[in-house]
Amino acid sequence: MILKTFGWSFAITAIGLAFAAWQWGWEAFGIVLILSILEISLSFDNAVVNAGILKKMNAFWQKIFLTIGILIAVFGMRLVFPVVIVAISAKVGPIEAVQLAMDNPGRYEDLVTDAHPAIAAFGGMFLLMIFLDFIFEDRDIKWLGWLERPLAKLGKVDMLSVCVALIVLLVAAMTFATNAHTSTGYADKSATVLLAGIAGLITYLVVGGLSGYFEDKLEEEEEREQEEEEKAKAEGKQISAVGLAGKAAFFLFLYLEVLDASFSFDGVIGAFAITNHIFWMALGLGIGAMYVRSLTVYLVRQGTLDDYVYLEHGAHYAIGALAAILLITIEHSINEIVTGLVGVILIAASFWSSVRRNKALAAEGGDKDPDGDKTALQV
Repeated sequence: MILKTFGWSFAITAIGLAFAAWQWGWEAFGIVLILSILEISLSFDNAVVNAGILKKMNAFWQKIFLTIGILIAVFGMRLVFPVVIVAISAKVGPIEAVQLAMDNPGRYEDLVTDAHPAIAAFGGMFLLMIFLDFIFEDRDIKWLGWLERPLAKLGKVDMLSVCVALIVLLVAAMTFATNAHTSTGYADKSATVLLAGIAGLITYLVVGGLSGYFEDKLEEEEEREQEEEEKAKAEGKQISAVGLAGKAAFFLFLYLEVLDASFSFDGVIGAFAITNHIFWMALGLGIGAMYVRSLTVYLVRQGTLDDYVYLEHGAHYAIGALAAILLITIEHSINEIVTGLVGVILIAASFWSSVRRNKALAAEGGDKDPDGDKTALQV
């Protein structure tokens, strides 16, 4: 079952890592491997959410999402999107950006370095909003209860995450951006950081709004179908399940594509905190995306969602850490390996806590703690 589901992912991993080592050396091998792990860790919750929705769809639409959807995810978001970000930030055409990366890596590196404050501000704000919206939401299961309980209470204040993000952006613009690192030295990039950060915030709100729109349309379609089915049964009529499933599945597909794209942003943006090499980035994130697809299929075929309940928390803490790192790198450089390992360590810690929780629940019969949360073992 494992080999059948993850076979293509294993094969792509072996080919991709071998190609990276052969073409660019062992440094590329390590960065591609870290990017793959980063993408898998950040997108684990994506696979869980996708599986929960995908299981409602018929076999045809499942196949559409897992074929056309993966092409969009791998080649669109992981390959084209990084090039677009560099092209816009460096004010060059997408084709020119690719040609520079291949033919004149020195000039390309200078352009990326000069564009880094804008990329870091845009990506940092986008990732920060993902983290804040997660941490300010009241959840039944809490990983770091001492931190998450008070933050969940604060989260009842409307638009708090947007306010906090804007405050962080102002602080970054007045501190790191006044002495930002460029290819020719240090320069004041306050205005650039402010504009790019606001653009990142707007992008997050637009993507979230589209996801919410499709989710609402889906709920409306499901309610309408249920009413039609009940009406048909009352009248003794035969209802076409295929037709109704097709309409609902269409909205599911649209919703999943927007949702998958929004989840892809964090991996792509986070990758800029590790490397500026678009080909290493595309290869590493593409390998990770294959595992996300395989994990989604595995969860659907198994019929159950993963029991390691803190992994989603660990992934979002990793997103928050990457947001902070991106903003810091506007002025200060941080080793790429250290940056990549931050997410891996947080994911590993959340996995370990999940294992301990499952053992404790099995021993205690699933008791809850006095605060009403399911047993949460802290790290």
